[in-house]
Amino acid sequence: MHKKLMGLAVATSTAFSVANAQAPQTDASRRGVGDTSIFALLDVAPAPNVYRSASGMPGPKYWQNRADYDLHATLDTAQNTVRGSMTLRYTNNSPDTLTFIWVQTEQNAFREGSLNSMIFAQNSRFGGHGFKGGGDMIDRFEQVVGGKKVSLKLRDNGTMTKVDLAEPLAPGHTVTLESAWHFLVPEHGADRMGHDGSLYEIAQWYPRMCVYDDVHGWNTDPYLGQGEFYLDYGDYTLSVTVPAGYIVAATGALENPHEVLTAAEVERLVKAVKSDTPIEIVTEEELQNGKARPTKSGMLTWKFRSKDVRDAVWAASPEYEWDASGWHGILAQAYYRPGVAAALWGHGEAADEARMSIQEYSERWFQYPWPQISAVEGPISGMEYPMLAMESETGDKYALYNVVTHEIGHDWFPMIVGSNERVHFWQDEGFNTFINTFSEARRYPDHGDQMQRAAQERNEIEQTEQGNMDTDTPIEMMADRIEPNKLGFVEYTKTSVGLQLLRQEIIGPDAFDDAFRTYIKRWAFKHPQPADFYRTVENVAGRRLDWFWREWFFETTHFDQAIDSVVTRMAGDTMRVAVLYGNHARGVLPIRARFTFSDGTTQDYIYPAEVWSVNSVSYIRHYAFPGKKVTRIDLDPDHRLVDMDRSNNSWVAK
Repeated sequence: MHKKLMGLAVATSTAFSVANAQAPQTDASRRGVGDTSIFALLDVAPAPNVYRSASGMPGPKYWQNRADYDLHATLDTAQNTVRGSMTLRYTNNSPDTLTFIWVQTEQNAFREGSLNSMIFAQNSRFGGHGFKGGGDMIDRFEQVVGGKKVSLKLRDNGTMTKVDLAEPLAPGHTVTLESAWHFLVPEHGADRMGHDGSLYEIAQWYPRMCVYDDVHGWNTDPYLGQGEFYLDYGDYTLSVTVPAGYIVAATGALENPHEVLTAAEVERLVKAVKSDTPIEIVTEEELQNGKARPTKSGMLTWKFRSKDVRDAVWAASPEYEWDASGWHGILAQAYYRPGVAAALWGHGEAADEARMSIQEYSERWFQYPWPQISAVEGPISGMEYPMLAMESETGDKYALYNVVTHEIGHDWFPMIVGSNERVHFWQDEGFNTFINTFSEARRYPDHGDQMQRAAQERNEIEQTEQGNMDTDTPIEMMADRIEPNKLGFVEYTKTSVGLQLLRQEIIGPDAFDDAFRTYIKRWAFKHPQPADFYRTVENVAGRRLDWFWREWFFETTHFDQAIDSVVTRMAGDTMRVAVLYGNHARGVLPIRARFTFSDGTTQDYIYPAEVWSVNSVSYIRHYAFPGKKVTRIDLDPDHRLVDMDRSNNSWVAK
């Protein structure tokens, strides 16, 4: 091969050397060690079985357990306390008999001496502060056996509590459990919940069932604040009792509007669900003159109902203005306080942002399945729950939309596609960051189309690594093991960039979109593992991608393509060119080369990343251009790829 190439040029000092043209023989290859290249076959867990198929779809015996809740909460604003009770019906669809269960008691992250307090300072984002004496106080936990309530033995394990059942729970059977508890609401609860004066955002507030699955059995990783959640699906009823002056937003459809709203507000809600433009449900004027509430004294109970969700949360404030509009029969709502927040959220802006978000994600990826979505303003900078997204007031309309559409995007990942956020954070935050680029471009195209926004993320990757930031953290790592200052870069941005590259440069938009939609459809309301995503993409796209998953998700691979050498000679009026493309790092990506000619015209060549599979450091191509002279060759001239050193990407004829 080398000699044939050299036949194109006069044998001079500019000729390619054999060493450059051939891959070096490593110690591993001489010893007969298995393939350690980036293209080696990738073993991912779990292996295909009857529960999870080799094609990435749920297997013929796939199962998951179910948790249905009747929840009751009372907000005591004088004592800054939430008191709760619940009836839980837990169905064991597994093939195993369960003698105990685990529940999540996540308020224990905010009690003195907790693991959270040892890892995150009180004034940090994922710490808990603004109170003393926090934590879940379980008043009772009982199992209904033969119509009687039997107290159960509990073992406190911090944010996880083991519950020994009075009777074993056999496969296919359901146990009914009842519990009551209370806790002091933190001012700041790891940026997931808390309160600001009279405004409360209440989440992680009831003993939630841990997931028992076919991969790990009981998933009992502690809640530290940075890592998020993994939950089973079920139907919920939720009642929230608050002082009469409060307005409540929550997971689910409001079941008793005539009991908690004025007649005018009920009428406006009916109109809003059919309105493309937002309608004011509760106005600032009504808050000030007292006409916003049907009664001014005592307590009111708001009732909500939801189906096939993995959690239920709520927010309440006596100052909430409330706007709403509709899309295909779905209410898009916004709750915000007067003043600074209203300046950005008001005039229907935030409600319209919520409406556009569910429209974009529904039309592009998967239909939004629930009756409403609510964006609520408060002290939490940005947090997602089923049908409810928490955001702070932010700085401008662009920043507001970025956070609103991001948190609402989480209704797809992980609220519809129920991955384990605590272990595989990227399947939640990274996927969502990726779909956000389409939504942001749709609303504000003047700030960049989707491709431009993807380019901004790639630039961030390059600039960060060129700046010698220690980024030796693979994407596939448990969220709580990643340093907080790296979390956004690794799990959000880098994952999104990988998906953008996969879509635009490796398998193409049509194949990617087909695979991504298939993945969502297959795993909607289920519990996918990363392997289920990898296998779905490969099977739908028709492309083996071991190399890509390895370099982007499992390793901390860098990328540096180069033009190592160019040889040219004239044969009559034809210029013959031999190019030695170099790969100076372990990572591989497609080659995008642009040839510029003396007449000002250009010609692009694109080679898939698999051309590096035989020789990962050098790739030789030869060309013939009748009637043209090459004056310049550039690699990735439009910056569509990631490249840590672009100084070696060009060749200019002397």
